[in-house]
Amino acid sequence: MSAPLAEASRNGWRISEPPPPYGVALPQTPTICRVVANNPGPMTGNGTNSWLVDHGRGCVVVDPGSTDPAHLDALVAAAGDRPITHIILTHTHADHLAGARPLGARLGIPVCGFHASAEPEFTPDIGLQDGDEIAGLQVLYTPGHASDHICLETADGIIFTGDHVMGWSTTMVPPAPHGSVQQFLDSMDYLAQRDSHLLLPAHGPAIPHVKACIEGLVAHRRARENSIIALMPVEPRTLDEIVDSMYHNLRPGLRRAARLNLHAHLEKLEQDGRVRHQAGRWMKIIP
Repeated sequence: MSAPLAEASRNGWRISEPPPPYGVALPQTPTICRVVANNPGPMTGNGTNSWLVDHGRGCVVVDPGSTDPAHLDALVAAAGDRPITHIILTHTHADHLAGARPLGARLGIPVCGFHASAEPEFTPDIGLQDGDEIAGLQVLYTPGHASDHICLETADGIIFTGDHVMGWSTTMVPPAPHGSVQQFLDSMDYLAQRDSHLLLPAHGPAIPHVKACIEGLVAHRRARENSIIALMPVEPRTLDEIVDSMYHNLRPGLRRAARLNLHAHLEKLEQDGRVRHQAGRWMKIIP
């Protein structure tokens, strides 16, 4: 679904779209289209966007996602007579990785990803590092949501942001060793310095207002950090006790994500000298 169908909200960065059709090639630009996997949910929105990107010798698939045969068939059909030369993963979470090996084996092509995989059972056929170029795309190492997260930038300023930047939701940042709020913020700054005009995430619609989106997401993360400090008890509390005190009417399916996000924020606040962790309990440091 193209960017004009996305609807911006009043806060300047959050955008949404109607549920897109599954198994259909949705043109984004003359050289880029997406096929949305039929895996909707609270963590995936309407589903995982698999992007097909043209280059001089064919096209690449970014984040094939689902193992659903119908989705993999749709990716092959979307390529048409263009050979698919590579599969590139923005990171190795299951809703991005799952379809990679089946599609790679089917087409006899390499699966590429960050050289230091966060998934013990997966090693990329081609390991990528920050600054590498592959099939006309530049690799941008952007840890935070995952330790092996990368974004991919075209020569004309379009960035495939994976789960690092999304317009429909804030990104879940887990604690170490898988994630880091400080790394997430550093990676946001890295993207903000790029001369990009369009962000294409792995979930949700395209993001044309690049600066407003990045600034809004960073401001949201900073505000969340300040609210955690404001609500932190002076007396030591377990992580679950703090979750219960800060999140009210939380849907059961989102509790794990909320807990991980809070844990990651507390790790950063501990590094900043604003909270203390001892014997499984957290407490605010009073200046």
